[in-house]
Amino acid sequence: MLVKTFGSAVYGVNAITITVEVNVLSGLGYHIVGLPDNAVKESIRRVESALKTNGYRMPRVKLIVNLAPADLKKSGTAFDLPIAIGTLAASEQFQIKDQIETYVMMGELNLDGTIQPLKGALPMAITARREGFQGLIVPKQNAREAAMVNNLKVYGMGHINEVLDFLQYPEKVQPVIVNTRDEFLHAQTEFEFDFSEVRGQENIKRALEIAAAGAHNAILIGPPGAGKTMLAKRLPGILPPLTLNEALESTKIYSVAGKLAANATLISKRPFRAPHHSISDAALIGGGSSPQPGEISLAHNGVLFLDELPEFRRTALEVMRQPMEERKVTISRARQSLDFPASFMLLASMNPCPCGFYNHPDKECTCPAGMVQRYLNKVSGPLLDRIDLHVEVTPVEFTELSSIRPAESSETIRERVIKARNIQAERFRENPGVYANAQMDSKQLRIICDIDNVGQNLLKLAMKKLNLSARAYDRILKVSRTIADLSASEKIRPEYIAEAIQYRSLDREGWAG
Repeated sequence: MLVKTFGSAVYGVNAITITVEVNVLSGLGYHIVGLPDNAVKESIRRVESALKTNGYRMPRVKLIVNLAPADLKKSGTAFDLPIAIGTLAASEQFQIKDQIETYVMMGELNLDGTIQPLKGALPMAITARREGFQGLIVPKQNAREAAMVNNLKVYGMGHINEVLDFLQYPEKVQPVIVNTRDEFLHAQTEFEFDFSEVRGQENIKRALEIAAAGAHNAILIGPPGAGKTMLAKRLPGILPPLTLNEALESTKIYSVAGKLAANATLISKRPFRAPHHSISDAALIGGGSSPQPGEISLAHNGVLFLDELPEFRRTALEVMRQPMEERKVTISRARQSLDFPASFMLLASMNPCPCGFYNHPDKECTCPAGMVQRYLNKVSGPLLDRIDLHVEVTPVEFTELSSIRPAESSETIRERVIKARNIQAERFRENPGVYANAQMDSKQLRIICDIDNVGQNLLKLAMKKLNLSARAYDRILKVSRTIADLSASEKIRPEYIAEAIQYRSLDREGWAG
């Protein structure tokens, strides 16, 4: 008897419905076809044990399982459940109802029939709803994640017997209900770190406020103990809240990567990823034999913080350059090419030299001649050009550290950032995919960032003295536009340009001599 069940396979951050055809024929042997990997091939043994443990039998005839479309590679262990249900139905061990073909089901089986959690439940649910399925059966740990999708009944199951009971008596089981909007809004304003805890460093706070307002990349450079990491951790607290669509995009990526906690729903805060400098190229950018999103995709709609930037592999940093411009990364393999979103703010930090005390007001640098330049050369010029704000962090004076005067809170700064972002949203309302000044292309830049003769002369002088590139010229204009937005000014005044220029003062030609 031929039976069809339906599963789902994740490719990139999207899912494709897979038809699991199970047929019992005369002969001997179990065969899984349709480009399965080793994990899928091994499922037949897990299915056999799960069925026998729960009082069923494995057919002692030829069993053929086809995963269609057959030209796409199938990987992972989550096809166990649809194969097991199809096997029982094809061998007529339980009466199947017509509605089995209206459900997508996925889950890994233990040898006793319990169902293990899977990756990618959210994109599976989105695809199931789009293709008109009545419901989705997933492990109970993934049920709340999948239930975020409206107009789709999601059922969380913990054992294969629960699935069989549901398929025979569906009216006895209630779908999982999640009020996505309420849960999303409730957790948006809770942050662990706040700028009110930072004493001094007002110029750094100002730079990070500009970065947040225009989605600009930034680098903090200064001696150890000056507060670079402390300041960086507080950046998410001043970023605008995620929109529902952005939260859905980020949650899909975390779901595919298996980074969502059990019973989790939407990601409600902008991601903050801080990988260690020993990270491999594939882990940072994404990839692998079965391509998975890397750290730059996990930071989508949020912040990627690279502490001690020169210590990262140069190859990994150079591969980041294209995704920073295109806001996506393409992973190409012989059989497939996948796109992962990568629209992130890059925030980096570094010491000015190996000893850490170059340009320190009190301590003397002990590095030999030329060492500072060689250390800075670990970060390529093209990558530095793509970083809009270069900010020098200096040690905090004792009087500021011991001050009891309250500092400005993240909430106050965030309100100014949101107002500036609202101005930009109105400006770019007819430009899909552009929501902040940092994302302007050259054509938009010439129209939006019109400056007067005084500003032009100021920029000309800066270009000459700092040996800035054409890309740095564009970055200065974008930052100037953001500073004007924070001041609610329609025009870019010379003082805004002057402030933007000072954030390029750490360009290597002008800073380390």
